[in-house]
Amino acid sequence: MEITLTINGTDITFKPNKLAYNSYINDITMNDKIAPATNFLRRIVTPEHKEPLNEILDNHAGASLQIVEKVIKQFAPDLEIEIKN
Repeated sequence: MEITLTINGTDITFKPNKLAYNSYINDITMNDKIAPATNFLRRIVTPEHKEPLNEILDNHAGASLQIVEKVIKQFAPDLEIEIKN
């Protein structure tokens, strides 16, 4: 699966996979959310988009959390779950 986002006018393509996603989820802690999000994005970005992604991540506070939210929403959409009694 490829996910292309336009971020501040620049197209950046990601190729998320289950292993990278699971590692990201496992790395998140109460005190550390930014580094796992940044590492996840850098692992899944396509090689030709690494430099533009790094520029965005380095120059915009909170960018990794905003971007990772969009990627995950596409890669792992919410399930429809109902409780039956």
